[in-house]
Amino acid sequence: MKKFLLATFFLAASAAPLAAQQQILPLYTGTIPNAKPNKSVTETTEKRPDGGEFVRQVVQPKLLVYPAPADKANGTAVVVCPGGGYSFLSMVNEGYQVAEKLNAMGITVFVLKYRLPDDRTQPDRSIAPLLDVQQAIRMVREQAAKFNINPNRIGVAGFSAGGHLASTAGTHFAKPVGNKPGPTSVRPDFLILAYPVITFADSLTHGGSRDNLVGKNASAEQIKLYSNELQVSAQTPPTFLVHSEDDEVVPVQNSLLFYQACLHHKVPVEMHLYPKGGHGYGFYNRTTKDDWAERLRNWLDMNGWLTK
Repeated sequence: MKKFLLATFFLAASAAPLAAQQQILPLYTGTIPNAKPNKSVTETTEKRPDGGEFVRQVVQPKLLVYPAPADKANGTAVVVCPGGGYSFLSMVNEGYQVAEKLNAMGITVFVLKYRLPDDRTQPDRSIAPLLDVQQAIRMVREQAAKFNINPNRIGVAGFSAGGHLASTAGTHFAKPVGNKPGPTSVRPDFLILAYPVITFADSLTHGGSRDNLVGKNASAEQIKLYSNELQVSAQTPPTFLVHSEDDEVVPVQNSLLFYQACLHHKVPVEMHLYPKGGHGYGFYNRTTKDDWAERLRNWLDMNGWLTK
């Protein structure tokens, strides 16, 4: 776990100024689904010496809205899921800096402060993050006109365990979780997965992410359900993957498995692998002069998501 933490809050000292956040929106109005009161659990924010920010024990999930600059806005939106092993949210390198990069491409960004699995505040901890990302997609799609975005151009990006959540959103949308999901589609229009946790198989998964979401004694059915390479279908959204071959936290085979599953089901997919970089670098892999944000920009442009 120590190695995971050290890798995850790696930040780029030369990162550009962060995008201007305009709004903080509660994810739910009224009762929060799959929640139970516990006054002893409150959200905490830890400011890291390197400039990072770790958020834990989210009770009230929110969307942090970063509108695209008016002169660049193209109508595309991305819901961003920071990583942190389903135990915290790494909000700077996998949230705020992501908003800055995507805003520069004309994309409106919604950084999702989702609930982390917690038996103290959730009757079923395994579905809490998925409930929140599906509600985020639903909310952005239903309020697309308000945010000047196209309801058919809403993607989900995820980093590390946030990549697991994003890939879950991209493979579990046919039967939304929750008692009254409503008619609005929660299928993302595309996925951006950076060094994602994909599989819960023993040999390749990030154990902390799996244990935090489904527990150390998870059933074989749960392991299969949340091994997202097994849940890919022809309806899975077009996907962009990036990973480093020397990642010792989340093995690169996680991305390879998802890539192969997409190929099998004829899902459009593009993958970029770097020899070095480790884990948790966000958009700033300092081991290479290549900027994977530019590879992403090319992919988004090729698919028409940057067209005004």
